[in-house]
Amino acid sequence: MEFLITLIATFLLLLMPAITSSQYLGNNLLTNRKIFQKQETLTSYAVIFDAGSTGTRVHVYHFDQNLDLLHIGNDIEFVDKIKPGLSAYGDNPEQAAKSLIPLLEEAEDVVPEDLHPKTPLRLGATAGLRLLNGDAAEKILQATRNMFSNRSTLNVQRDAVSIIDGTQEGSYMWVTVNYVLGNLGKSFTKSVGVIDLGGGSVQMTYAVSKKTAKNAPKVADGEDPYIKKLVLKGKQYDLYVHSYLRFGKEATRAQVLNATNGSANPCILPGFNGTFTYSGVEYKAFSPSSGSNFDDCKEIILKVLKVNDPCPYPSCTFGGIWNGGGGSGQKKLFVTSAFAYLAEDVGMVEPNKPNSILHPVDFEIEAKRACALNFEDVKSTYPRLTDAKRPYVCMDLLYQHVLLVHGFGLGPRKEITVGEGIQYQNSVVEAAWPLGTAVEAISALPKFKRLMYFI
Repeated sequence: MEFLITLIATFLLLLMPAITSSQYLGNNLLTNRKIFQKQETLTSYAVIFDAGSTGTRVHVYHFDQNLDLLHIGNDIEFVDKIKPGLSAYGDNPEQAAKSLIPLLEEAEDVVPEDLHPKTPLRLGATAGLRLLNGDAAEKILQATRNMFSNRSTLNVQRDAVSIIDGTQEGSYMWVTVNYVLGNLGKSFTKSVGVIDLGGGSVQMTYAVSKKTAKNAPKVADGEDPYIKKLVLKGKQYDLYVHSYLRFGKEATRAQVLNATNGSANPCILPGFNGTFTYSGVEYKAFSPSSGSNFDDCKEIILKVLKVNDPCPYPSCTFGGIWNGGGGSGQKKLFVTSAFAYLAEDVGMVEPNKPNSILHPVDFEIEAKRACALNFEDVKSTYPRLTDAKRPYVCMDLLYQHVLLVHGFGLGPRKEITVGEGIQYQNSVVEAAWPLGTAVEAISALPKFKRLMYFI
């Protein structure tokens, strides 16, 4: 009898449909007899302020748990800006902090209220504040810290507001570009180098081999090292990065005008007679009676760049600065910020296109055209240029050519990608260092992938 019952039971089991090792039961997942609660989607926002020399921008990013960007409405990020920059309030730190309130309120409206306490807020001040004298910069930073702490419901840590040095700025920008292009975690030879021309400084950053990094020149105490080491997607990268303070677009204008000691300057178009103000100092700006002159202007810029300074290393850029040795990490270059703005303003690239292929010689060709103009002709020739930029179009174009070719040593016909943004999924991400900072900030949160950290 027992044998018969066992036989029938075995037969019935054979008739039952097979049960796979994984089946859903309600909201639970049954796997090998273990029940797991279905995981909720984990996301986080980051709010990053870019306090530049001419204005401040706020960026809001939204990440999933793998640190991939998610849309915010119809866009991949939220961005807004105000002018002037914090450095314009050198004698009024409280007003500097108050100027940021509209941007803060906009950012807080973007982030869901229940996520405010978990959303990191950071402000990085760049060359503009680095150039202020005395303790003016620190007073502005402290007033900003106080304002954020008193008004914001976002996560504001003690180190959230600071001046970021040029090597940090360059490193974060490199991370941004290579993150968006999907290069992180790959060999350094697959990465893209970045040249970022701001208002007060210019940064060159690219990945180098371990051998090059090991043999990098030592710098004097207090100076930024040439090599930054960081881990991205589990892979270590050695970045050559150098920030050239006072060689941003506006800072260089000041140097070029100062080179003629208040006299006529061949970089200024005939018909303009005015002043240029930078960092609280006024510089006279007017042309010789003979008008602007391409060759004479170039000679002044070459002197300002110090291209003939002694080089204590096998190879230098300008001012006796080591150039990093070149190599695969510099083979492809993304050139951004003021390069991109000017190229669009003078019609070298299509308006509103994220980026375009250009060559350094293109800036020279356009500079020769601009330097031959009278000031009154600039508006019709370059209708996109604002009134504030028109007097300096000859100088700006020629400086960017000289910087690329004579400063950074690029071949005149080398292909470079010039742009303000990079295509990401069905959107465009702005090429700006705050995204790199946001990736670092989110990487440090519990339960998120540690995608990035410096070593």
